[in-house]
Amino acid sequence: MKTYLGDLRREFSGYNGAAFLADLMAGLTVAAVALPLALAFGVSSGADAASGMITAIMAGIVIGILGGASYQISGPTGAMAAILIGISAKYGVQGVLTAGLLTGVILLVAAVLRVGKLVSIIPVPVITGFTSGIAIVIALGQVDNFFGTVSEGENAIAKLLSYGRLGFAPNMQAVMFAVLAMAVMILWPKKLTKYLPGSLVAIIVAVVLNFVLNPVAESSAVAEVGAIPQKLMTADSLLLNGIDISTLPNLIAPAISIAALGMIESLLCGAAAGRMKGEPLNSTRELVAQGIGNIIIPILGGVPATAAIARTSVAIKSGGRTRMVSVIHSITLILSMFLLGGVMGRIPLASLAGVLMVTAWRMNDWSAIRELFRKRLKSASAQFLVTMVATVLFDLVIAILVGIVAAMLLFVLKSCDLKIAVSDVKRKNADGTDQIRTDVKVVYLTGPLFFGTQDQLTQAMVQLGDETHGVIFSVRGVPYIDESAISELETLLADLRGRGIRVMFSGVQPNVKHEMERTGFAAALGGENFAWDAIEAIETMEQLPLVDTPVQL
Repeated sequence: MKTYLGDLRREFSGYNGAAFLADLMAGLTVAAVALPLALAFGVSSGADAASGMITAIMAGIVIGILGGASYQISGPTGAMAAILIGISAKYGVQGVLTAGLLTGVILLVAAVLRVGKLVSIIPVPVITGFTSGIAIVIALGQVDNFFGTVSEGENAIAKLLSYGRLGFAPNMQAVMFAVLAMAVMILWPKKLTKYLPGSLVAIIVAVVLNFVLNPVAESSAVAEVGAIPQKLMTADSLLLNGIDISTLPNLIAPAISIAALGMIESLLCGAAAGRMKGEPLNSTRELVAQGIGNIIIPILGGVPATAAIARTSVAIKSGGRTRMVSVIHSITLILSMFLLGGVMGRIPLASLAGVLMVTAWRMNDWSAIRELFRKRLKSASAQFLVTMVATVLFDLVIAILVGIVAAMLLFVLKSCDLKIAVSDVKRKNADGTDQIRTDVKVVYLTGPLFFGTQDQLTQAMVQLGDETHGVIFSVRGVPYIDESAISELETLLADLRGRGIRVMFSGVQPNVKHEMERTGFAAALGGENFAWDAIEAIETMEQLPLVDTPVQL
């Protein structure tokens, strides 16, 4: 608390009218971006538009004030909506809210344990694949609203498959609203976006057209957002309905998924935005803020929230200076709810689906994806594709784990690339002519010697002919050796000596030699059989009898 208050004093040091005006303009701009997204993500979470609004409002105030930096703007996000829709299908809105409350508790525990730093171990291709997978889930989840159809199922794939049973009959007016919203967002000039976001323009155009085509809400040809209560609490709120204790065990796993996603989104958003503003994020404090916010929000009927890079980047680019931007954006949303609630209730759900389709497309880090495939980065591309597919097919946290495990396996497989080159000894005679010793071989090894590569060396040694009387292992390129590989070398040494072949090692790295000495391999080999480099080893071997006495190890 003392550190937090000290940071607040520094943040607002010298705060004046000019700074407030900058925060005011940035807050209004962020609210313009947040309004359509709050409505859309509320609906796509399986709740309603009012829940999305309450989430954005309370997150902006509670998390914004307590957050780990001056620039974070939190609220409902597409990634969160993608995971909540499955929970809603299985446990209903009350299940979503209860899971949200548990999420807040889990985030507080994560803050106490200081696990925020774990996010830094997630490889970039995994994050990119995760984001692209979420974008696909969001898009698939909007098919019903986009086409005005009805499907069944607990996830996007199941809903798509249900069309085979239920039929697929698009409502052409709904499709028209969806396509119109997409067209407006795509064609809206980028230079005007900082003053008026294309998503907000798309919603305004759609609602005006809906009033023209469907003057009476009750007889509207398309599904609409519906009445938005002019109060900061929904009828589904936990405060009014309480918590069904019997569902808690079933919601722990989903809550862990939501908490992990919220932690990843918030901390990655903070890291990216921190570079933009030149202000580091206090990850522990951010998790505390997210935890407290996500405990309060579902009590009032809102869905789980997390920091949003879209709104945060807008806040920074609009000149926002302090966390007052987040509070002002929430106040603006409150005013919109009370003053424009009737109008917002007439927004066609199809137009929100169009907005989310474009948002999902733009969520993808296309420049990073192009780099992966243009440069043919096989390992990174595999991590990206595996994570993306896992995100679509499985739980989002499982997708992250699958991506990390895939990255580790690919690293191990890449580490198994032990390069082996075998050559004859080539020496200069006194008269300058070359003398090639075909009976002495130099085996150049490059790469780690461990359980994953030891068989490659054994296979290479099998190819030595009967005329070979000496083998020099040049291991300067071997940075690491484990006990399994040393055990294999002991077997190999016994075999070679049994065939009358002298064995020497040259260029042994200190840590590799330490392992050889610790396990007794160096003693069995004999000190005279170590050399600084291959040339010294050749000279030593030429001075000694080429045929060694067989040694049992």
